[in-house]
This record gives sequence, structure tokens and C-alpha cells, in this order.
Amino acid sequence: MDKTGKSTKRLTTARELNTVVLDYYLECARARHEGRPVGWMPPMNGAIEVFYAMDLQPVFPENWSPVCAAFGLAPDNFERSEKMGYSPDLCGYLRNIVGYVHGDMNGEGVPLGGLPEPDLLISFGGGCIPAMKIFQILEQRFPGAKVFSADLPQVAVEDIREHHVKYAVSEMERLIEFLTETTGHTMDYDRLKEVVEVSDRACELWDEIMSYRRYLPVPFSAAEIGIMFVMVTRQGTRTAVDFLTRMRDEVRERAEAGRGVIEDEKIRLFWDNIPLWYNMGLFNYFEKMGGVFVAETYSAAWSLRLDTRNPIEALARKSLMSYSLVSCLSIDRRREMVLKACRDYAIDGAVFHRNKSCVPITLGQADIQQALLSELGVPSVTIDACHMDARNFSLAQFQTRADAFMEMLLEKKRLKTDRTS
Repeated sequence: MDKTGKSTKRLTTARELNTVVLDYYLECARARHEGRPVGWMPPMNGAIEVFYAMDLQPVFPENWSPVCAAFGLAPDNFERSEKMGYSPDLCGYLRNIVGYVHGDMNGEGVPLGGLPEPDLLISFGGGCIPAMKIFQILEQRFPGAKVFSADLPQVAVEDIREHHVKYAVSEMERLIEFLTETTGHTMDYDRLKEVVEVSDRACELWDEIMSYRRYLPVPFSAAEIGIMFVMVTRQGTRTAVDFLTRMRDEVRERAEAGRGVIEDEKIRLFWDNIPLWYNMGLFNYFEKMGGVFVAETYSAAWSLRLDTRNPIEALARKSLMSYSLVSCLSIDRRREMVLKACRDYAIDGAVFHRNKSCVPITLGQADIQQALLSELGVPSVTIDACHMDARNFSLAQFQTRADAFMEMLLEKKRLKTDRTS
């Protein structure tokens, strides 16, 4: 396995994702020529559906960072941002975007044509602090862009109350007023209801797809989790629903036919934290010893159903809850989520990515590892890395730990089988 490498994909639909990605970025590039204003925004909020309903073009600089990592563009962006004084200890998404927007954004070698410059900057609040800081930096880089800043509270999902929802609704309404005034595009509320219904259908399909990972053998692994691209960029569009429908059908067929990721699945693995976008191939590394990643933390971000009867309130709740499902959690709540996933998917072992670039969702991993072992008897191993910066990943260290961990899990399972036979 190379230090940087793509993952091996078994699903036809996962291989088709390249076309979906290309079509999206071509759409972004065409937007201004077609009279559609371009707005940059964080992912995981209700502004996405608002943009599609108002025929505006949403662009996601945070999501662009994994693309840069996968295409090998991130190292140059890191070098540029560090020369500007940004510490290499900061979030990799932030450092990548800073470097990217202060370089030749659409120059030779930039994948997929790069990003179009923004007409609008939508800082929607409710996300992690680096994501919000990105938009402060973008305001300075693109002084001609119109800026909308929301101020959603950071509230744990279980602590959201009616006054939080009312405030979020008022921010959604304020966003629509801002977009109408700055772009001349008006909201068709019947169209918005359709967009929200389509968005909810995508979430329903996502949950159904994930449910088939309970099968033994598992029909697809974390190596193909890049499919979440449609959940980031295409929520509220038929593109997402059509793609996920095809994937659901393929996954269901494989599950019912007993076709797994590998021929002899021996160990079912769980991945905690963000994947290494520059090396998704490490998920395949465990397969040589019969290990398959059947579940991961990140999948939970898209399990968010919407009440389509009240579209504005549904999008307000989504904006409050999306980040909280993954990154704005107490250690106790994260522990509950990981333990539940390991029970639901019959996990034999867990791999914890100690992510230098995202400390908030790395905190508490030792407590969760201890709980997994004491409550479920599930051992774990820690991998030191960064989800964006390959300089913080040692291939030799990873392979040593992964091999030893798999040997231990295989011996543990053999002993368990011997005792019960």
C-alpha cells in the first residue's frame, strides 16, 4: 500500500460517483454564465435546500478540501497557508482552503476546474469553530461578495428546546430575505416543499443503505464511504435520490445474495473519526487478513429525517442538529453512539483515528475505548494521523499496528470458536 492511495471499490454505483462529482463541479463552473449567483457555505445546514429551491448555486469550500487531498493538491495549499503564518497545528480543512484561495484557484493542475469565486458568503453558524473562521478569512479574500452571518447556538441534540427552534426559524427567514434582496431570486414555497421532500427521501435511502451493513458478510465497506458526497452537495436534488436509489438496489441485491466485500470475511471493524482523505486505501489494507470496516462514526451525520409538513422549521432543525450529530457531542453521548454502532453491526474490533487536525472529535477516545472493552469485549487500536495532512501519517507505524491488531483479533476469535465448538 502506498503512503497515498485510492481505495478499492466493489460497488458499481460507488465507481459511478466520479461522474456525479464531475457533474457537480461543472455545474458550479456554469452557474454564473447561466445567471445563477454562487454562494459559498459550510456543509450540513438547511441553507443548501434553500439555495436549490431559489435556483442559486451552493458551493462548499470545506468539502473541496477532501477533493484537494485526494488529487494531491493539499500539500501546496498547506505550504502557502503556512507561509502566511497559519500554524500546521490548525484544522487541515482551514489551512487547505486558505492556501487554495490565495493561490491560482483555477490554474493548470487544479482538479475539476477549481471553484468559481463567490457572489455570496453564507456563514450559517452552528458548526465547528474552524469552519466559521474559514468564512472570516474568505470575507477578506473576496471583499466584493455579499455576506450573510447567522448566529445559531451550539446546542446538543438532546438539549434543543422550542425557543432554539423558533430562533433558528427566524434565521432561516432572514436568510431568504437576504437572498431575495441580493440576488433578485424569490422563494417559491411550493418548490421549497418539494426540495425538502426530496432531501428527506435521500436521508431515508441513506438509512436503508446503512441497514444492509448489518448483514454477514457485509455488502460494502468504509472504503466506499465517499458516496456521502451526494449527501453533502446534492441534498434536495433528484441527483442524490436517483444515485442513492441505484446504490440501495445494488447493496440490497448483494446483501440478499450473500456477496460480501471480500470472499472470506473474518473480522468486522469500526472506524472512529474522519477518514484519511489522501489515503482511503488504508481501509482495504485490513482485507488481506479478513478484516472489513462495516461501520464508521461519520455515517451518522446523514441520518437526519425532516418533517416535510413545515419546510422552514424542518430546515431550521436540520441546521441546529447536523453538526451536533457528529462533532458537537459530549464524551458520554459519543460513547453511547459508538457502543450502539458496535452492537448493531456486530463489531469485533475498532480503529480509533487520533486526528491531529480535529481535536474536538478526538477528545474522549480513551474513555470510549475502555468502555468498548469493558462493556462489549471489543478491543481497539489507535492510529495517529491527520485527515488532511499526509505529513502526520506514518505508513510503517500504521502497518505495524494494523498487523498486530488483526493478529490479536483473529486469535481472539479462534479461541472463542474453540470454546464454543
